[in-house]
Amino acid sequence: MKQLRALNAQRIVVKVGTSSLIYANSQLKLRTISRLAMVLSDLKNQGKEVILVSSGAIGVGMGKLGLTKRPTAIPDQQAIAAIGQSELMAVYDRAFANYDKAVAQMLLTRDVITYPQSHANALNTFERLLKFNVIPIVNENDVVSLEELDHKTKFSDNDQLSAIVTNMVAADLLIVLSDIDGFYDANPNNNPAAKLLPEIDQIGPAILKAAGGHGSQFGTGGMVTKLKAAERVLAHHQQMVLANGKDPQIIYQILAGEPVGTLFRQPNIKEQAQ
Repeated sequence: MKQLRALNAQRIVVKVGTSSLIYANSQLKLRTISRLAMVLSDLKNQGKEVILVSSGAIGVGMGKLGLTKRPTAIPDQQAIAAIGQSELMAVYDRAFANYDKAVAQMLLTRDVITYPQSHANALNTFERLLKFNVIPIVNENDVVSLEELDHKTKFSDNDQLSAIVTNMVAADLLIVLSDIDGFYDANPNNNPAAKLLPEIDQIGPAILKAAGGHGSQFGTGGMVTKLKAAERVLAHHQQMVLANGKDPQIIYQILAGEPVGTLFRQPNIKEQAQ
C-alpha cells in the first residue's frame, strides 16, 4: 500500500494549461471545463479557498475565428487573446453558475511583482474576492503585456504566473494540471524506460537536464517553465503538484494525499505537514 502524502492545503491555487482546455481543432473541451468547475465548487463547499489560473485565451480566440495555426505577429496574438478571453470567461461563468458559484476575472501584468503599490492592490483584490466567497480566475493581460528594456510587464508564461500568485496570496498548495502525468527522469514520449518521479525537493542539474521541449501549438509552456515555477514555489517554502489535467477530478486524489503526479516540496515542509 502506497503511503499517503500530508498536504494540509486550505488555500489552493489551481493552474490549468491550454492543452487541458482546448482540442487540437481549436475547440473547447467542455466536459473538462464542466468537471473543473464542479471540483473547484465542491472544494469551496468544503470551506477551502480556491484561485484558478487559466490559460487558453489565444486558443479560444483561434477557435472563435476558425484559425488552426497560431499567428506569429504580436498584434495578431493580442487581438486574438482579447477575443478569446471574453469567450473563455463567459464559458467559465456559465460552468460555475451551475454550482451557484460566482467567479471574477483578474488580468495581471508583471507590475504586480515590480511595483509595491500594484502588488498591494492585486493582493487586496484577491483577499476581498476570497472573503466574498468568489473564485478568482487569473490570466495574464495579453493585450497590454510586453517586454522591453526598461518596461517589462509580461510574465514569461502562466506557469510562472501561477507560482507568483501562489507566493503573493501565501497559498498552501499550487496544483499545475498539464498534459503529462508528472515529472519524468527522461522524456516519456521518446524513452519507454522513463520513470515518473513522485517527489522532488530541489531543482538540481540532473532535474534540469531531464526537462526540455515545448507545449502544444496553442500554449507557450513546457517542462522547463514548470520547473521554474516549482523553483519559485520551493524558494518560498510552499508546495506544488504537477499532474495530468485530462480529468480534473484528479484534484480530489491530490488533496487526499494519494501519490499521483509529482510533488515539489522541501523536506522541512514535509515534516510540518505530517
